[in-house]
Amino acid sequence: MCVVLAATLPCLGASACKVGVVFDHAPKPVRDLARLMKSAEAGDPNAQFQVGLAYESGIETTRDLDEAARWYRKAADHGNPAAQNNLGSMYLTGSGVEPSDREAVKWFTRAAVEGFPAAQNNLGLMYARGKGVPQNDTTAVAWYRKAVARHYAPAQSNLGFMYLQGRGVPADSKEAAKLFRKAAKTGDAAAQYNLGLLYYVGSGVKQDSGVAAKLFHAAAAAGSAEARSATESAFKSAPDLSLFSPIN
Repeated sequence: MCVVLAATLPCLGASACKVGVVFDHAPKPVRDLARLMKSAEAGDPNAQFQVGLAYESGIETTRDLDEAARWYRKAADHGNPAAQNNLGSMYLTGSGVEPSDREAVKWFTRAAVEGFPAAQNNLGLMYARGKGVPQNDTTAVAWYRKAVARHYAPAQSNLGFMYLQGRGVPADSKEAAKLFRKAAKTGDAAAQYNLGLLYYVGSGVKQDSGVAAKLFHAAAAAGSAEARSATESAFKSAPDLSLFSPIN
């Protein structure tokens, strides 16, 4: 499950181009949905969140985004930050609810102030894009830093992109490479692709086409269409640096 935001720069394939990741927890198999439903109906926020995941993913039940949003809201109203984050993501895409960037920001903010890293990253993205809030790179960077402090890979990748572009921070390709490397080690496709480009052109790191090729292959395997293209053509012509993958 992922959300792809419209971007002025090319973005990675759907499997890697996420709002932080949008739906923070990958849905887990539900062995006994009926028992989980009883706990959810009794007011257990975690059970309500898990029921929302079940409906959102279609695991052990028919996929129903309206029901997913309804159960996420119940858990979110009880203060469950993962549900708040996921409900914000549903508002962002209009999945099971009317689309609303402002509502997305509201729910991301509630989870972010509780220290939930996916929501902190998502809120940073909203400020970086100017969606539901006035565009503000400095505020975006501040929220990314909070998530980076919790070792959240998508935020490491996003903060690296901000350093690369000099948005909200002084441009620093070495710091960008450092952040991309941290995220790339976790399998973050956007970071692998961007770090590969840095190695290909020798920006912030020593130029190394072999390392670049390995990173492009890894990103392609993780679903990056740009990385697949780069793997096929990188050694035929110089890369276009505008192809650095923007924020997740």
